[in-house]
This record gives sequence, structure tokens and C-alpha cells, in this order.
Amino acid sequence: MRDIHVGTVVLGFVAFLFSLCVHEFAHAWTSERFGDDTGRYQGRITLDPRAHIDPIGSILFPLIGLLGGGFIFGWAKPVEVNPSRWKNKVIANIAVSAAGPLSNLLLALGAAVVIKLLIVSGGVGRADALSLFTGRELTDPQALFGLAEPLLIFLRMMIIINLLLAIFNMIPIPPLDGSHILSSILSVVSVPLMEAYESLRPYGFFIILIAAFTGLLSMIYLPLMRIFLALLFTLL
Repeated sequence: MRDIHVGTVVLGFVAFLFSLCVHEFAHAWTSERFGDDTGRYQGRITLDPRAHIDPIGSILFPLIGLLGGGFIFGWAKPVEVNPSRWKNKVIANIAVSAAGPLSNLLLALGAAVVIKLLIVSGGVGRADALSLFTGRELTDPQALFGLAEPLLIFLRMMIIINLLLAIFNMIPIPPLDGSHILSSILSVVSVPLMEAYESLRPYGFFIILIAAFTGLLSMIYLPLMRIFLALLFTLL
């Protein structure tokens, strides 16, 4: 049991770190599409983890969560942008902010597609592909030369982690990506309302902590997780 637990932690950490790198890469790459090359100048348009990891947020916190078997929480170094270089500031801010969560949704979809291909090719059975989501044992753990279980665990982690990152980051609490999108929308609808909303930004981290400890965050992301998982399962 200990070996399986350690293996799951390693696979989960790799999936989480890769997903964070893709998330930050997407922010930097999209910002450059709108005329801001700050991310390229700082070496952030890359999937090299060394460019994105934060020792506390990308390593310590995720490992604590994985080892504890609980909520996987963490962050990478934020991508710096220069809005003065954007060609269309409102559209650019929305697109750049949404790029990270969208990349995570695409990674989750990609993992589901790989599982589907494994099923169609006969590499694994559909029951085994779904087993790690339902808690059942694999009926044929020796499939794919004994790699079926770690591969399915990794793909499961990719789906769960990326859905979690996408949903969490779209919550409109500063400094999450969703807050930048909402702020951009409010700047068009009502500048005073946008300014009032922006006044909450210095307290965003504390709002997130309160929402987490009171269970408000789980009330938001868990139903959405179930919806997205149900949609992905229709592919299998």
C-alpha cells in the first residue's frame, strides 16, 4: 500500500507541476499575441518548470496536499504583463486571464481523449478506465505490459487537477484569473463599480482563506467538478 501511495504522490506531483507550467505559459503566450513581449523577455513562454515554479506554492504546498490525501493547493510564479503594450486592453485582459484556465480545460480534455483512445485500441477496458474514478480495483492490472495502472492514475490526476485549476482560477476573487475578467467587464459596465471591486484586491488572499475554511470554495467548485467530470465521462 505504501508503494502505491508514494507512486500516486509522484504521479500527482508531476501532473500538477506540468499543469501549472502550461497554465503560466498560456498567460505569457496570449499576452504576446496582444503585443506584450514581457513574458518572452522574462523567459516565461516555455514549459521548462524552472521558469515557473515557486518553491512554496509549486512544491511544498502541493506535496503537503498530496501526502495528506486532501485538497491539492498551490501556485506558480505569476506571469508579469505590461497592459500599456496591449492593443486592446479590455479584450486583451479578458483573453490573457482566461488563457490559463482554458489551457487547463484543454489538458483535462486531452487526458480524457487519451483514455478514450486506449479503450478503442483495446489497451485497457472501459471498466478499468473508469475504475480509478469509482474506487474499484482494476480487472486487468497487467494490461499495457503492467503500465495500465500508473498510466490511468496519471491520466486521472491530469483530469482532476486541471479541472480543479480551471474552476478555482475562474472564481472572481482577487488575485485569481476570474477577478481580472470580472474587473474588465465592470470597466465597461460601470467604472465606479469596477473601482469598488478593485478596492478588494489587497484583501483577496484573506478572502480566499476565509472562503476555504468556511467551505464556501468547496460549495462552488465541487458541483462544477461533477458537471465537468460527467461531460468528460460521456467521451469514454
